[in-house]
Amino acid sequence: MREGTVSGSEIASLIAAGGFVLLVLFLAIPILKLGKLLDRSAESVSQMTEELTPLVAELTVTLAETNRQLKKIDSITTDVSTVTTNLSSLVSAFTASMGGTLAKIAGYGGVMRNLLGKKK
Repeated sequence: MREGTVSGSEIASLIAAGGFVLLVLFLAIPILKLGKLLDRSAESVSQMTEELTPLVAELTVTLAETNRQLKKIDSITTDVSTVTTNLSSLVSAFTASMGGTLAKIAGYGGVMRNLLGKKK
């Protein structure tokens, strides 16, 4: 080969190298944008974690308070059920012992009122 002349294979090598440089440059732009996107995503996840931690703690407190109130309501419901049962038993006992007698007295009272009312 002569000095100062460039062969066809050397020109092809230079064109291929130039194409490779252009390819790297074109791929660098999306890769840089993807890197920025990943950084922003990491910041968002970090921020959500910081905001979510107190929220979960507050939710835990609220849930504990709700459970405490439900236990109170359960206790009240049990007491009301007991009172209702006792009242029902009391009414049954009263009806069995005095109900018949009171009904007879009320019936006699009605009859007497009717008789006295007709005499006038």
